[in-house]
Amino acid sequence: MKAAFNIFILFCLLLWSNIAAAQRNNVWCFGDSAGIDFSIPANPIPISTSLVTRGTCVSIADTSGDLLFYANTRSAAGGIITGRIWNHNHLLLDNGDSISGGGWYQEMIIVSHPGNDSLYFLFSIGVTMLNGLKYSVINMKSNGGLGAVIQKNVPLLLGTLFVDCINAVKHGNGRDWWIMVRESPIPGGINNNNSWYLFLISPAGISQMPIQYVGSINATNAGSFSINPEGNKIAFINSISMVELYDFDRCTGLISNPVNIEMQSLLIPYPYFWSSEFSSNGRYLYVSSQSTTNINYLWQYDTWSSNIFSTKTLIWQSPSPPSYIGALKRGPDNKIYVSSSWRSPNGGANYPYDSTMYYTENMNLSVINSPDSSGAACDFQPWSFYLGGKRSYLGLPNNPDYDLGPLIGSPCDTLVGISEQPPTTITPQLHIFYRTQWQIAFINASNLQGNNGAMEIFDVQGKMVHREDIQIVNGYYTRNYSMAGLADGMYFVNMIASGQRLSGKLVKE
Repeated sequence: MKAAFNIFILFCLLLWSNIAAAQRNNVWCFGDSAGIDFSIPANPIPISTSLVTRGTCVSIADTSGDLLFYANTRSAAGGIITGRIWNHNHLLLDNGDSISGGGWYQEMIIVSHPGNDSLYFLFSIGVTMLNGLKYSVINMKSNGGLGAVIQKNVPLLLGTLFVDCINAVKHGNGRDWWIMVRESPIPGGINNNNSWYLFLISPAGISQMPIQYVGSINATNAGSFSINPEGNKIAFINSISMVELYDFDRCTGLISNPVNIEMQSLLIPYPYFWSSEFSSNGRYLYVSSQSTTNINYLWQYDTWSSNIFSTKTLIWQSPSPPSYIGALKRGPDNKIYVSSSWRSPNGGANYPYDSTMYYTENMNLSVINSPDSSGAACDFQPWSFYLGGKRSYLGLPNNPDYDLGPLIGSPCDTLVGISEQPPTTITPQLHIFYRTQWQIAFINASNLQGNNGAMEIFDVQGKMVHREDIQIVNGYYTRNYSMAGLADGMYFVNMIASGQRLSGKLVKE
């Protein structure tokens, strides 16, 4: 009887956690000050935000469904640290400027910290500039509950370019996270670019897994991921006609069994596949296409078929310009929303829009109302969701499925097991990243003890050029230090806190 009661309690806790987690994707922020509040799934409403982004955007709500913060990158903003983070009042988050990112479309992802419900990770990648893979940490207890960035642009992988896609999926225990990225073939041709980098985010920190080489060779940095609702299938598409499906093991992070649905082609014209999304039952995969023959397409594939390519069905097509079809995203209401960007007939990018560029195509999202249905029964309605006077570009929020719970019945569906031991000693770390263009040193320290300390900077002659007292928040310290006016050369940074001394160096050039 006791065992049965415990199982019942566990079931109730899991059910409650899934209901609570489902609220975290309630608020979308995207485009030109656009957004949607899905608090009432049957009646989503448009909202106003502070964004002006053609692509990359991410957002997260709390377990009650109220917006916590959101972020974006900006095209043509003069560099590779164009990102900004905004609080729920739509004002710049404390220390939320100069976040890594260069104005692409899927450069960012937000995940909650598995070991601290006040902390969040914002991961970002470099697509065309050597921005690598970096993360920032947001503490929502800071600044009176409005939040603050307490670590900024901490490098995980430097000197690597990535395909314009980063995604995340819950570990099979329902708590931890897998982060996944793909290495770009640019520069260097098409060698080693079926490589997948995975990181496990757990209470013990961030752990890099062995690189996996899976699937077809990818010859472009323009691609995207989508993950099915169960978290065990990944779809990868690229602009030069590849559509590929993989199995994913949420317990081990293993990517396997690639199924090539459409092969990429290096010959023009390209179909220019742009985005993909699974239906809520995982059966149908939808793909948007901006063909180089100036036609927008929306395709449907039946992934349960033994010959998926043979099921390819045209759902919709329209000429482009004036509109270009963009991102597909499944909403909390299980409908799939489709963005589009307006462009002038001469083909100009029109970013940012000027004050006259208000059209049906950018003031509304299109909607697949019944995506679990085959063919025309999916009920695609172009430009049918009004954005309340705001405008869309090609991007929609690159939010993971916060609702995904434990993989019940798997070897890893529990948080307590022989494979997971509690962390023992957590080592203090100091990361220093210098950006020549801005003459700024990004200084981040973690796992510090105490509440106060000091930071010192010395030149190569041993002369102290800067010293300041610091405050440590939950073991973290971050600082953007301007080195303008200092001579080029090597500098050493010391961090002192509660008897700990961390040292690092940078080269100003």
